[in-house]
Amino acid sequence: MDGKEVAVVVQEKIKKQTAEWIKRTGQTPKLTAVVVGKNAASQFYVRSKKKAAMEVGFISEIIELPAKVTEVELLACIKELNQDVTVHGILVQLPLPQHIDEHKVICQIDVYKDVDGFHPEQVGALSIGLNGLAPCTPAGIIELLKYYKIKISGKHAVVIGRSNIVGKPIANMLLKLDATVTITHSQTQNLAEITRGADILIVSIGQPHFLTADLVKEGAVVIDVGINRTEAGKLIGDVDFEGVKEKVFAITPVPGGVGPMTISMLLDNTLVAFKRIVSVENKEK
Repeated sequence: MDGKEVAVVVQEKIKKQTAEWIKRTGQTPKLTAVVVGKNAASQFYVRSKKKAAMEVGFISEIIELPAKVTEVELLACIKELNQDVTVHGILVQLPLPQHIDEHKVICQIDVYKDVDGFHPEQVGALSIGLNGLAPCTPAGIIELLKYYKIKISGKHAVVIGRSNIVGKPIANMLLKLDATVTITHSQTQNLAEITRGADILIVSIGQPHFLTADLVKEGAVVIDVGINRTEAGKLIGDVDFEGVKEKVFAITPVPGGVGPMTISMLLDNTLVAFKRIVSVENKEK
Protein backbone atom coordinates (compact mmCIF):
# COMPACT_ATOMS: atom_id res chain seq x y z
CA MET A 1 0.00 0.00 0.00
CA ASP A 2 1.65 3.15 -1.27
CA GLY A 3 1.19 5.96 1.24
CA LYS A 4 2.85 8.47 -1.08
CA GLU A 5 0.29 7.79 -3.80
CA VAL A 6 -2.67 8.10 -1.43
CA ALA A 7 -1.21 11.22 0.19
CA VAL A 8 -1.10 12.95 -3.21
CA VAL A 9 -4.77 12.16 -3.77
CA VAL A 10 -5.76 13.40 -0.31
CA GLN A 11 -3.71 16.58 -0.57
CA GLU A 12 -5.07 17.45 -4.01
CA LYS A 13 -8.57 17.22 -2.55
CA ILE A 14 -7.54 19.44 0.38
CA LYS A 15 -5.91 21.95 -1.98
CA LYS A 16 -9.08 22.23 -4.05
CA GLN A 17 -11.32 22.66 -1.00
CA THR A 18 -8.93 25.21 0.50
CA ALA A 19 -9.07 27.36 -2.62
CA GLU A 20 -12.88 27.21 -2.59
CA TRP A 21 -13.09 28.25 1.08
CA ILE A 22 -10.59 31.07 0.65
CA LYS A 23 -12.67 32.40 -2.24
CA ARG A 24 -15.90 32.03 -0.26
CA THR A 25 -14.73 33.50 3.06
CA GLY A 26 -11.75 35.68 2.26
CA GLN A 27 -9.83 33.84 4.98
CA THR A 28 -6.96 31.37 4.71
CA PRO A 29 -6.38 28.34 6.97
CA LYS A 30 -3.35 28.89 9.19
CA LEU A 31 -1.35 26.13 10.86
CA THR A 32 1.11 27.08 13.60
CA ALA A 33 3.67 24.61 14.92
CA VAL A 34 5.59 25.14 18.15
CA VAL A 35 8.92 23.36 18.49
CA VAL A 36 11.02 23.42 21.64
CA GLY A 37 14.78 22.95 21.48
CA LYS A 38 17.04 21.80 18.67
CA ASN A 39 15.99 18.16 18.35
CA ALA A 40 16.95 17.32 14.76
CA ALA A 41 14.06 14.89 14.19
CA SER A 42 11.50 17.35 15.56
CA GLN A 43 12.82 20.17 13.40
CA PHE A 44 12.75 17.94 10.31
CA TYR A 45 9.16 16.85 10.93
CA VAL A 46 8.00 20.42 11.58
CA ARG A 47 9.64 21.68 8.38
CA SER A 48 7.99 18.85 6.43
CA LYS A 49 4.60 19.79 7.86
CA LYS A 50 5.10 23.45 7.01
CA LYS A 51 6.10 22.63 3.43
CA ALA A 52 3.06 20.38 2.94
CA ALA A 53 0.74 22.98 4.47
CA MET A 54 1.96 25.69 2.14
CA GLU A 55 1.61 23.40 -0.88
CA VAL A 56 -2.14 23.01 -0.26
CA GLY A 57 -2.62 26.75 0.17
CA PHE A 58 -2.42 27.19 3.94
CA ILE A 59 -0.48 29.83 5.80
CA SER A 60 2.04 28.01 7.96
CA GLU A 61 4.43 29.24 10.63
CA ILE A 62 6.90 27.68 13.02
CA ILE A 63 7.54 29.12 16.46
CA GLU A 64 10.92 27.98 17.72
CA LEU A 65 11.53 28.14 21.47
CA PRO A 66 14.80 27.34 23.28
CA ALA A 67 15.14 24.04 25.15
CA LYS A 68 15.40 25.95 28.42
CA VAL A 69 12.00 27.65 27.94
CA THR A 70 9.91 27.31 31.11
CA GLU A 71 6.60 25.50 31.22
CA VAL A 72 4.89 28.77 32.14
CA GLU A 73 6.37 30.50 29.09
CA LEU A 74 5.30 27.68 26.76
CA LEU A 75 1.76 27.69 28.17
CA ALA A 76 1.62 31.45 27.70
CA CYS A 77 2.69 31.05 24.07
CA ILE A 78 -0.09 28.53 23.46
CA LYS A 79 -2.62 30.81 25.15
CA GLU A 80 -1.70 33.59 22.73
CA LEU A 81 -2.19 31.24 19.77
CA ASN A 82 -5.57 30.17 21.18
CA GLN A 83 -6.65 33.81 21.22
CA ASP A 84 -5.24 34.63 17.77
CA VAL A 85 -8.25 34.58 15.41
CA THR A 86 -5.98 34.12 12.38
CA VAL A 87 -4.67 30.76 13.70
CA HIS A 88 -6.89 27.73 13.04
CA GLY A 89 -4.59 24.83 13.85
CA ILE A 90 -2.01 24.48 16.63
CA LEU A 91 0.44 21.66 17.16
CA VAL A 92 3.22 21.34 19.68
CA GLN A 93 5.91 19.01 18.38
CA LEU A 94 6.64 16.16 20.77
CA PRO A 95 8.67 15.09 22.64
CA LEU A 96 9.18 18.07 24.94
CA PRO A 97 12.08 18.55 27.39
CA GLN A 98 11.68 16.60 30.63
CA HIS A 99 11.02 19.69 32.74
CA ILE A 100 7.77 20.35 30.83
CA ASP A 101 4.55 18.41 31.49
CA GLU A 102 3.35 17.24 28.06
CA HIS A 103 -0.16 16.51 29.30
CA LYS A 104 -0.52 20.03 30.72
CA VAL A 105 0.66 21.49 27.42
CA ILE A 106 -1.76 19.40 25.35
CA CYS A 107 -4.64 20.41 27.64
CA GLN A 108 -3.76 24.09 27.14
CA ILE A 109 -4.39 23.93 23.39
CA ASP A 110 -7.88 25.11 22.38
CA VAL A 111 -9.77 21.90 21.61
CA TYR A 112 -11.11 23.47 18.39
CA LYS A 113 -7.53 24.14 17.21
CA ASP A 114 -6.04 20.83 18.39
CA VAL A 115 -5.16 19.42 14.97
CA ASP A 116 -3.00 16.64 16.46
CA GLY A 117 -6.13 15.22 18.10
CA PHE A 118 -4.40 14.74 21.46
CA HIS A 119 -6.63 16.90 23.71
CA PRO A 120 -8.55 14.80 26.30
CA GLU A 121 -11.86 16.07 24.89
CA GLN A 122 -10.91 14.79 21.43
CA VAL A 123 -9.75 11.49 22.90
CA GLY A 124 -13.01 11.14 24.84
CA ALA A 125 -15.11 11.88 21.77
CA LEU A 126 -13.22 9.25 19.79
CA SER A 127 -13.64 6.65 22.53
CA ILE A 128 -17.45 6.94 22.46
CA GLY A 129 -17.74 7.11 18.69
CA LEU A 130 -18.33 10.83 18.25
CA ASN A 131 -16.84 12.87 15.45
CA GLY A 132 -13.78 14.92 16.32
CA LEU A 133 -10.26 15.50 15.13
CA ALA A 134 -8.61 12.09 15.34
CA PRO A 135 -4.85 11.66 15.85
CA CYS A 136 -3.20 11.94 12.46
CA THR A 137 -1.41 8.59 12.20
CA PRO A 138 -4.48 6.46 13.04
CA ALA A 139 -6.59 8.61 10.71
CA GLY A 140 -4.02 8.03 7.98
CA ILE A 141 -4.17 4.27 8.53
CA ILE A 142 -7.95 4.27 8.10
CA GLU A 143 -7.64 6.39 4.97
CA LEU A 144 -5.13 3.90 3.52
CA LEU A 145 -7.41 0.94 4.24
CA LYS A 146 -10.36 2.70 2.63
CA TYR A 147 -8.37 3.76 -0.44
CA TYR A 148 -7.27 0.19 -1.09
CA LYS A 149 -10.81 -1.08 -0.37
CA ILE A 150 -9.68 -3.28 2.52
CA LYS A 151 -12.80 -4.62 4.23
CA ILE A 152 -12.82 -3.69 7.93
CA SER A 153 -16.32 -4.58 9.13
CA GLY A 154 -16.42 -8.03 10.72
CA LYS A 155 -12.65 -8.52 10.46
CA HIS A 156 -10.33 -9.32 13.35
CA ALA A 157 -7.87 -6.46 13.77
CA VAL A 158 -4.88 -6.90 16.08
CA VAL A 159 -3.03 -3.80 17.27
CA ILE A 160 0.48 -4.35 18.61
CA GLY A 161 1.19 -1.39 20.89
CA ARG A 162 -1.05 0.60 23.23
CA SER A 163 0.27 4.16 22.93
CA ASN A 164 -2.04 7.15 23.23
CA ILE A 165 -0.84 8.38 19.84
CA VAL A 166 -1.42 5.25 17.75
CA GLY A 167 -2.47 2.05 19.54
CA LYS A 168 -5.47 3.19 21.58
CA PRO A 169 -6.98 5.60 19.02
CA ILE A 170 -6.66 3.21 16.06
CA ALA A 171 -8.39 0.54 18.15
CA ASN A 172 -11.32 2.89 18.77
CA MET A 173 -11.49 3.89 15.11
CA LEU A 174 -11.52 0.26 13.99
CA LEU A 175 -14.24 -0.53 16.53
CA LYS A 176 -16.36 2.28 15.11
CA LEU A 177 -15.99 0.63 11.70
CA ASP A 178 -17.24 -2.68 13.14
CA ALA A 179 -13.97 -4.57 13.37
CA THR A 180 -13.34 -6.95 16.25
CA VAL A 181 -10.25 -5.50 17.91
CA THR A 182 -7.54 -7.00 20.10
CA ILE A 183 -4.85 -4.77 21.60
CA THR A 184 -1.57 -6.45 22.52
CA HIS A 185 1.43 -5.07 24.39
CA SER A 186 4.60 -6.02 26.28
CA GLN A 187 2.70 -8.06 28.88
CA THR A 188 0.50 -9.97 26.42
CA GLN A 189 0.64 -13.75 26.76
CA ASN A 190 0.68 -16.02 23.67
CA LEU A 191 1.25 -13.13 21.27
CA ALA A 192 1.96 -15.36 18.28
CA GLU A 193 -1.34 -17.16 18.71
CA ILE A 194 -3.17 -13.83 18.65
CA THR A 195 -1.32 -12.30 15.70
CA ARG A 196 -1.77 -15.43 13.58
CA GLY A 197 -5.52 -14.99 13.95
CA ALA A 198 -5.50 -11.40 12.67
CA ASP A 199 -7.04 -10.32 9.38
CA ILE A 200 -5.55 -6.85 9.88
CA LEU A 201 -2.30 -6.33 11.82
CA ILE A 202 -1.16 -2.88 12.93
CA VAL A 203 2.31 -2.72 14.47
CA SER A 204 3.50 0.33 16.41
CA ILE A 205 6.08 -0.48 19.07
CA GLY A 206 9.40 0.92 17.85
CA GLN A 207 11.21 -2.43 17.60
CA PRO A 208 12.95 -3.04 14.27
CA HIS A 209 11.67 -6.07 12.35
CA PHE A 210 9.67 -7.27 15.36
CA LEU A 211 6.89 -8.81 13.25
CA THR A 212 8.24 -11.75 11.27
CA ALA A 213 6.51 -14.01 8.77
CA ASP A 214 5.83 -16.75 11.34
CA LEU A 215 3.62 -14.32 13.29
CA VAL A 216 1.35 -13.56 10.33
CA LYS A 217 -1.31 -15.66 8.67
CA GLU A 218 -1.62 -16.04 4.90
CA GLY A 219 -3.59 -13.24 3.28
CA ALA A 220 -3.48 -10.80 6.19
CA VAL A 221 -3.19 -7.02 5.81
CA VAL A 222 -0.19 -5.53 7.64
CA ILE A 223 0.23 -1.86 8.57
CA ASP A 224 3.73 -0.94 9.77
CA VAL A 225 3.81 2.27 11.83
CA GLY A 226 7.36 1.82 13.10
CA ILE A 227 10.21 4.11 12.07
CA ASN A 228 13.63 2.90 13.17
CA ARG A 229 17.04 4.01 11.93
CA THR A 230 19.84 1.48 11.49
CA GLU A 231 23.49 2.23 12.25
CA ALA A 232 23.97 2.75 8.52
CA GLY A 233 21.25 5.41 8.56
CA LYS A 234 18.61 3.35 6.77
CA LEU A 235 14.97 3.64 7.85
CA ILE A 236 13.22 0.37 8.63
CA GLY A 237 9.91 -0.52 10.21
CA ASP A 238 8.65 -2.77 12.98
CA VAL A 239 7.84 -5.39 10.34
CA ASP A 240 10.32 -7.60 8.51
CA PHE A 241 9.03 -6.34 5.17
CA GLU A 242 11.01 -8.69 2.94
CA GLY A 243 10.07 -11.72 4.99
CA VAL A 244 6.40 -10.86 5.33
CA LYS A 245 5.45 -9.31 1.99
CA GLU A 246 5.09 -12.58 0.04
CA LYS A 247 2.72 -14.00 2.65
CA VAL A 248 0.22 -11.17 2.99
CA PHE A 249 -2.54 -9.65 0.88
CA ALA A 250 -1.30 -6.10 1.44
CA ILE A 251 1.45 -4.36 3.42
CA THR A 252 2.79 -0.84 3.95
CA PRO A 253 6.49 -0.14 3.34
CA VAL A 254 8.81 1.95 5.52
CA PRO A 255 9.44 4.60 4.44
CA GLY A 256 6.59 5.59 2.11
CA GLY A 257 3.69 3.92 3.88
CA VAL A 258 2.01 5.44 6.90
CA GLY A 259 4.38 8.42 7.20
CA PRO A 260 3.08 10.47 4.24
CA MET A 261 -0.48 9.79 5.38
CA THR A 262 0.20 11.26 8.83
CA ILE A 263 1.05 14.64 7.33
CA SER A 264 -1.93 14.46 4.96
CA MET A 265 -4.34 13.90 7.83
CA LEU A 266 -2.77 16.78 9.76
CA LEU A 267 -3.69 18.98 6.81
CA ASP A 268 -7.17 17.48 6.70
CA ASN A 269 -7.65 18.15 10.42
CA THR A 270 -6.48 21.74 9.94
CA LEU A 271 -8.98 22.29 7.14
CA VAL A 272 -11.79 20.79 9.25
CA ALA A 273 -10.79 23.03 12.18
CA PHE A 274 -10.73 26.07 9.89
CA LYS A 275 -14.20 25.29 8.50
CA ARG A 276 -15.65 24.92 12.00
CA ILE A 277 -14.08 28.11 13.33
CA VAL A 278 -15.04 30.20 10.30
CA SER A 279 -18.59 28.81 10.32
CA VAL A 280 -19.01 29.72 14.00
CA GLU A 281 -17.61 33.20 13.37
CA ASN A 282 -20.07 33.75 10.53
CA LYS A 283 -23.01 32.62 12.66
CA GLU A 284 -22.04 35.06 15.40
CA LYS A 285 -21.92 38.04 13.04
